[in-house]
Amino acid sequence: MRSDIESAARDNLSAVLTPPVAPDDLDLDADMAGTYGLTSLNKVLFLTEVCEATDVDLANFTEHDLAEMTTLRSVTEALTRHTSKVA
Repeated sequence: MRSDIESAARDNLSAVLTPPVAPDDLDLDADMAGTYGLTSLNKVLFLTEVCEATDVDLANFTEHDLAEMTTLRSVTEALTRHTSKVA
């Protein structure tokens, strides 16, 4: 069963991809830019939306942190680390 954070990440990534990819078809370990063509602008939109959906402040992440978020798994792990601090 997927976590709420993983579901939010899948849904929000799916929403910014062109061509669209269904949330359930996204590979957690695939490079989002290389595999799905995620642009830097769409990455910002995606991360902004997924942070809002999970109540994690985007300000928690440095530029380096954001650059290391290259897969859905890395995004969900980073958000999970900050979710526990908020709760």
